[in-house]
Amino acid sequence: MNFLFSIWDFIQAQVLGMKWLNLLVGNILEKFGLNKTSYLFGGVQFFFYDVIKITILLCTLIFLISYIQSYFPPEKSKKILGKFHGMSANIIGALLGTVTPFCSCSSIPLFIGFTSAGLPLGVTFSFLISSPMVDLGSLLLLMGIFGTKVALLYVILGLVIAVVGGTLIEKLKLENEIEDFILNAKGVGNKDIDVPELTVKDRINYAKEQMIGTFKKVFPYILIGVGIGAFIHNWIPEKWIIAILGSKNPFGVILATLLGTPIYADIFGTIPIAEALLFKGANLGSILAFMMAVTTLSLPSLIMLRKAVKPKLLKIFILICVIGIIIVGYIFNSFQHFII
Repeated sequence: MNFLFSIWDFIQAQVLGMKWLNLLVGNILEKFGLNKTSYLFGGVQFFFYDVIKITILLCTLIFLISYIQSYFPPEKSKKILGKFHGMSANIIGALLGTVTPFCSCSSIPLFIGFTSAGLPLGVTFSFLISSPMVDLGSLLLLMGIFGTKVALLYVILGLVIAVVGGTLIEKLKLENEIEDFILNAKGVGNKDIDVPELTVKDRINYAKEQMIGTFKKVFPYILIGVGIGAFIHNWIPEKWIIAILGSKNPFGVILATLLGTPIYADIFGTIPIAEALLFKGANLGSILAFMMAVTTLSLPSLIMLRKAVKPKLLKIFILICVIGIIIVGYIFNSFQHFII
């Protein structure tokens, strides 16, 4: 058993965390004459290490997850969701969200399609919450930084938010809060569409296209996120971070959630910021609350969602997500010493 744990520790540190890459970048910078003890060295090392690491993980994960996703096109997902009812439907909707698009803006067109196809509103919202928050990519990325326990707990609690949030929305009977163009389209999406069976080559080509397209869209946010992370890591005093997001501020989780809400990024753009904040002494719950808020409640995605739902439903959706994220943040803060 110890042997298996050793293998997993190696995978977590050297494959997902790529500690070898950090050493390699440091050695190269030393050969270029940079002083190892300077702030510049630390900032440049952090930047190149994280950009290369996240780019490798991004391309690998998107290719693999897109290949899996090719087995769950919208038409097939609709059929799967249509077979379930009640809480089980919300659970399946949340689980399907883990193998679909990597950001909230990409999830909204699918949400509109599912809703116009006549699927229960609560189920479609469970999908909408989980899709950007807890996809499989986030699980593996978080394992590389925070460890297996934190990553698994993050995904489980994210799914709980999605299931509970969707169930609450369904119980509130808010179907009339959907915009008319979606209500008028109901029934149109119920027509069965024959989906051609893809060959292995088709699935590989699809995964390759998704990988290239997502990389082009996401890479600028990776650069921005890593740049911010490098600045925090090397130039922001630790006492400032601890005072704002550390144990000295009981409202750190709430502040992190509110700060993250308007920002548009995905999990790949927030990872380097989270890594730097953890290094500087921010509480785990505050960091993860920030990440959840950024990926789920970005301003562009809320603007897109407003075109599909009326203000009352949009406000309820935001309120449920914010409360759920804050609760999850405080749970992580309470158990931080046991799981990290």
